[in-house]
Amino acid sequence: MQPIWKTILWQQFGAALDMLENAMRACPDAVWFDRSRPPEFWYLVFHTLFWLDFDFSEAAGDFTPPPPYTLAELDPAGVMPERPYTKDELERYLDHGRQQCRAAIASLSDEQERPWRGCERLDAGGVELVLYQLRHVQHHAAQLNLLLRQRVDAAPRWVRRTQIPLPAE
Repeated sequence: MQPIWKTILWQQFGAALDMLENAMRACPDAVWFDRSRPPEFWYLVFHTLFWLDFDFSEAAGDFTPPPPYTLAELDPAGVMPERPYTKDELERYLDHGRQQCRAAIASLSDEQERPWRGCERLDAGGVELVLYQLRHVQHHAAQLNLLLRQRVDAAPRWVRRTQIPLPAE
């Protein structure tokens, strides 16, 4: 894959992650931890980051999210985590996901052989998985911005492209 396309993919995916991060940082604790009005803000952030982690993890071996996260998100019964995750915890998970995403995009090639778990789950090639996950992240970033607008009448601004560079090949 030509480097310019990798750069464009990363700049836009990174912008979606930046928008997710901005929504997280703009969320007051009263909204973050409000369990009385679904959807729960913290949970939407966790859900987004869990699937980012899952889909960009290596296909070989068993998937285990980093502590303190569990595999409850994979339960078809829709089991919620035992407790709400803090902003600090989820900001660390976002950093983890951002690193995985950057590495995945940097490693794309025209001969992609489905290196990530999400490719298997979605029956997609590497580029399609990147676009699928970009849409997933942006969908939830927009949902979080809507919640902020509804609950505190404020939301972060649009991010045109990320300022974080793609790793050099």
